[in-house]
Order: sequence, then structure tokens, then C-alpha cells
Amino acid sequence: MTYTSYLYFFGFVGVVYLLYLIVPVKHRWLVLLAGSYAFYMFMNGFLTAFLLATTVSIYFCGIHIGKIQDKFNIAKKDLSKDEKKVLKASFTKKKKGVVAIAVVINLGILLFLKYFNFFAEQGNLFLSMFNLHDVIPFIHIALPLGISYYTLQAIGYVVDVYRGKCKPETNAAKLALFLSFFPQMTEGPIGRYDQLAPQLVTGHKYTNENFTAGVTLILWGFFKKLVISDRASFIANTVFNNYSSYGGLTVAVAIMAYTLQLYTDFSGCIDIMTGCAKIFGIDLAVNFKQPFFSKSVNEFWRRWHITLGSWFKDYVFYPVSLSAPFMKLSKKAQNKLNRFFGSLIPSAAALFVVWLGTGLWHGASWKYVVYGLYYYFIMLLGMLCEPLFIKFFDKTHINRNGKYFSAFRVFRTFILVNIGMMLFRVNDLNDFGRMFAQLFTSFSINDITSGSMFKLGTDSPDFVILIIGVIIMLIVASIKEKGCDLKIAVANSRLLIKWPVMIGLIMSIVIFGAYGDNYAQVASIYAQF
Repeated sequence: MTYTSYLYFFGFVGVVYLLYLIVPVKHRWLVLLAGSYAFYMFMNGFLTAFLLATTVSIYFCGIHIGKIQDKFNIAKKDLSKDEKKVLKASFTKKKKGVVAIAVVINLGILLFLKYFNFFAEQGNLFLSMFNLHDVIPFIHIALPLGISYYTLQAIGYVVDVYRGKCKPETNAAKLALFLSFFPQMTEGPIGRYDQLAPQLVTGHKYTNENFTAGVTLILWGFFKKLVISDRASFIANTVFNNYSSYGGLTVAVAIMAYTLQLYTDFSGCIDIMTGCAKIFGIDLAVNFKQPFFSKSVNEFWRRWHITLGSWFKDYVFYPVSLSAPFMKLSKKAQNKLNRFFGSLIPSAAALFVVWLGTGLWHGASWKYVVYGLYYYFIMLLGMLCEPLFIKFFDKTHINRNGKYFSAFRVFRTFILVNIGMMLFRVNDLNDFGRMFAQLFTSFSINDITSGSMFKLGTDSPDFVILIIGVIIMLIVASIKEKGCDLKIAVANSRLLIKWPVMIGLIMSIVIFGAYGDNYAQVASIYAQF
């Protein structure tokens, strides 16, 4: 979203919230449904048909899975244990077939809309080797808002019904609300049916706690987005768009600036939307947990975009690694190699699928594929070397969780993540190679001493405001890492503490926010996915 669209958005939220409070409690979910579809239709127009298609498909698939399960429950009565086992296998096969239909329909829609032209380009490149040019046509396709998010939610719902984690929703309107709830449509988080749906359909009364907690989150999100992220974008864009003109140190600063921009943009927007939901009494899933305190890349991805990582873990990693073919392969490998490598094979294969999928989820480009595989190989290398690490630390008596070594691990992870974020930001893989090489050329401290670092698309006052904003954010994150969430503490504090803090946030956003005539509007990065 841009600054102007945020104003319209909050006007819309205000209208929906007033209607929500006016309508009787048991019917308030209908206000959310009407508001969500009004929002989506305004943003997407006729593309709303794709959201409806997804909703209808998983509704009937969920109902059918439920009917199959009911038939099994009736048929298994008075059967022996062996007969029940045979019958269960038959009915499970039928349920898997329904799940497959839901996945093919919804993943097919996503793949066609988001990736058709990418695969068409690769196909044409291949065919050009045989002097066949432009055989596969390019199609101008408009991408529905939030399709990457609601498609994963839809597939997750059908799989959860299949697994018996939740019962099939018999009210199509309630299922429609689960997929279309407007605060999570632009950037997530990716909701789970058993956690989110009950909150949506239960009418919530107004409480000061929910309202002040929601407003505090919204203000904090705007602080991260307008004061920090949009300023960091000036530095990142200036260097990334002309990296060959800068020395290695400047390029390194720009890479860190982009990492900062991406984090504060994404987490800031998530805070804003989570705050909007909280006003209605609804808790969205946590999507970030101080990721830059991570001691490994694995831990980083357990703290960053948590709902995406947990979705891939539950619906891709475990099904692949625990599937019968890979379990058989694991046993054979254990017999021929050893137990460690035998057990590693299914995990490594499943992890490859996860990170290939994660890369492609972010966009139809080879750079995103490589982005995903970059993290895959780092994690795989860590898994392969873990026995060596254990022996090393045993012999050297180094405490892996000691204060100084932990600080080193955090720094090492930060460097690896920044390389990944550079890959995420560059235009293509050629630029990545050249820019990575640029890090090690013309590396001079003069980039700082000359003051040129403070003129990368901005000026000294903006640079100082950026640094102060980052320090404030780090202090808040450090305190939360120790178990105290200042945002919640402020929302639950006395008026003498609460209102000065909230007024301070408002003033800092109004006075120091990077918006107005002197600043270009910066759209939310993750909204495009």
C-alpha cells in the first residue's frame, strides 16, 4: 500500500468497525464477511471470481471428505481389527483423491496466473535450440490480490479436514470469511482454520484492551514503515540501481539497508494489519520473533515469516520426508551407509522441495529459485557437518551457547542472511554476481570519512533519524527477546504512561515519517507476492 491508500483503508476500517459494533453480536461475522468482500472487490474487481472459485472448490471438497469419513465410521462397526484396517485404507485412498483434486484445482490456478509466462519463456528458450521461436505465447495476466496467501490457506484447510484436525465447514459463508478476511489479504499472515475461523465467526464485544492494543500495534507498524523502512529504501535503491559506481563498503551498507528496509516494511505492515484485526478482537498468527537475534539460518527462518515456514513444514516437509518411498530409501541407506546418512536422506529431499517451493512462492524468476536453494544448501551443509561440529566443540570445550560465541553466531547468521537478501533484491542473477564481486573491490574507509555515505539518496538529518529509529527498534526487540513485549505493556499500562507513549509515536510518525513532497512513495514490498 502507499500512503494515500492507507488513508482510504483506515477510513474503510472505521466504517466496518462502527457497523460491527452496531450489529447484534451473533451476526457480527456477517459484517466482516461483507466488509472483506467489499474491500476485495474494490481492489480486484472481476478478479474476485478466482477467490470465489477457490472458496467453492475447498467447500465441496471439505464436505465430501466429511461424508467419506462418516461412511467409514458407520461401516467399521462390528468389524474385526484386520477388516477395519483394510476398510480404512480404502476410505483413506478416497479422501486422498479429494485432497488431490483440491490441490490440483487451486495450485493450478496459482501456477497458471503467476507462473505461466515464466514457464513459457523457459519453454521458448528450449525450443529456440531447434530453431522454433516464440512457439508458446505470452499472456497478459492480472494477478488477484493475495492469491499466494489465500491459496495456501485453502490447501491447508482441506488437508486439515483430511487429517481430522478440524471438521468440514458446512456454512459456505463462514469458510468464505476465513479465506477473505481483509486485514490478512495483502501480506498475510497465513492463517490456520482451527486457529482463525472460530475467532472470525464469534462476535466480539468492544473492550478497551483490544482497542488500545490494536492502536498501539498500528502506530508501531507505521513507525517501522514510515520512519525506518522508507528511509532505508533511499539508500538501498540509490546503490542497487547503480552499484558499479560505488565501492565495496558502500555496497555492503546498501545491502544492510535493504535488509533493514525489507524487515521493517514487512513486519511493520504485519503489525498494522494485526492491529486492525485486534481492534475487532481477533488475534492473527505471529509472523516475526526478533529474527536478527538468530544464531543460525535455520533459527532465522523459524523467526522470519513464521506462518509461511510453518505451512511448508506441516504440509510439504513432513508429508514428503515421512512418505513411504522415502522411508524405504532411508532404511536402505542406513543398511548400506550408516544411520546418520540414512536418516538424513528423507530430510534433505524434503528440505529441497520446501526451499524450491519457497523460492518460487516469492516470484516467477530464476533469482527466486536460487534464493530458495541458497538457504537450502546452507541448511544442508549445517546438517551434514553437525557430527563434526559436535566433535570439535567436545574437544575444544567451547560452549556453543556461551556469551561470546553466541554473539559470533548471531553476526555470522546476519552476514549470511544479508547475502540472501541481496539475491532477493537484485534484478537478475547477473547483477547478483557483479554486485557480489563489487563487495571486494574498491573497499575503502574513505566511503565513511568523506561523508559520501550520508548522501546516498538522502541527507545527514534523514540518516540520523534512520539511525535513531533503528536504535529504538533494537531496544524494543531486545526487551521483547528477554520476555517483555513493550507494546502489550504500554497497551495495558495506566493512562499516564499509555497516552504519552502513543502520542509520542503519533508525533514521531507525523514529524519524522518519510512522506510528503520531498519523498517518493514506497509501496509495500511483500504485497506483490
